[in-house]
Amino acid sequence: MSTTVSPKLQSDVAERFRSVRQRTMELCKPLTPEDMMVQSCPEASPAKWHLAHTAWFFESFILNVFQPGYKLFKEDFPWLFNSYYRSFAEFPEKKLRASFSRPGLDEVLRYRCHVDEHLERLLEENPEPEVLSRVELGANHEEQHQELLLTDVLHAFYTNPLRPAYLEGAADGGAPGALEPLRFLNFAGGLEDVGFSGGGFCYDNELPRHRVWLEPYALTNRLVTNGEYAEFIADSGYKHSELWLSAGWDAIEQNGWKAPLYWSQDESGWRIFTLRGEKSLEELKDAPVSHVSYFEADAYARWAGKRLPTELEWEVAANGRRVEGNLLDSGLLRPVPAEAAAGERLSQLWGDCWEWTASAYLGYPGFEPLAGSLGEYNGKFMSGQMVLRGGSCATPRAHIRASYRNFFQPETRWQFSGIRLAEK
Repeated sequence: MSTTVSPKLQSDVAERFRSVRQRTMELCKPLTPEDMMVQSCPEASPAKWHLAHTAWFFESFILNVFQPGYKLFKEDFPWLFNSYYRSFAEFPEKKLRASFSRPGLDEVLRYRCHVDEHLERLLEENPEPEVLSRVELGANHEEQHQELLLTDVLHAFYTNPLRPAYLEGAADGGAPGALEPLRFLNFAGGLEDVGFSGGGFCYDNELPRHRVWLEPYALTNRLVTNGEYAEFIADSGYKHSELWLSAGWDAIEQNGWKAPLYWSQDESGWRIFTLRGEKSLEELKDAPVSHVSYFEADAYARWAGKRLPTELEWEVAANGRRVEGNLLDSGLLRPVPAEAAAGERLSQLWGDCWEWTASAYLGYPGFEPLAGSLGEYNGKFMSGQMVLRGGSCATPRAHIRASYRNFFQPETRWQFSGIRLAEK
């Protein structure tokens, strides 16, 4: 039985839906149709696929369930643009997404318009609470794909011999003065509540809220910089097996890693590729090192005589702190230096780079996934993944919070992933 929802909630959800859908299209404006077909590594997806898949989510889990008499835009789309929901439908192998030359971009854009029109109509018809809940989930899902779209484009442009820039021009922002020295800030630990609390949206993997015991610990006031990481490279950090986990050393040998992803070296020194084109290490030496794997973050921490924080140490330190920083909304599209004279406080907590933690991605005590196919959203990946916290320069501000748990396999490097150190 449906329950009436407040007009304000209905209006707020509809506006959030519109703004998220519009931002996705804005992110695609610098891209050509040819750009939107590229899939440069198995982990990535073409921009055209992101456009279609995010429409697929709204159609499959909302319109086809809650709008009476809804007719699919195309009978093949429910399986063609399915990502990994096995209980929903079969799907093509991920690494083949660049072969989807058909449907063409024009048809994918018509698909988005079709879904938007029907979703707007459903939201106008006094929808039940579950509809609004799923629209909010769909908006958050699309925000994840906005970030993935940018990281996938970065990798695609890096593999292009011309190394084109996604956006021309320098990114303003960062410290106008001297780099803030790296220092440790102490936290008392003790019995703490962690996990999502309060109203609003959260993912199922942020629940249930529960208590944990933390020993006293300390976190650095900012992220490790490119210049600091270059010292690790110069000290033969990639050649000392004792610094690396066994699987990390295997990754070095198998992949030939000698530096973070997007670093290249010529006679003038190291250069770093960004969404705004290639820059010298000297230009970016005070910006956070990015696109490192968990293995590289862990090895750097060992080299520095420190460790990575646990995800719950990070969350307790972040609780109650306002979400502000170099996120997608800033428009900078690359990590930038920490604020000068930040003082005795945590800087770069939000944005710039996702921060690797020492925590494996597992369910909290009492974790329950969503019912049905949506239960595959997070829970099925709770094996072989490490948790990252804090968001990046490609994460929408409305998307991130202290309890948010991102997760990737430890060898992942194509995301904006960086390093904050811990001790004790």
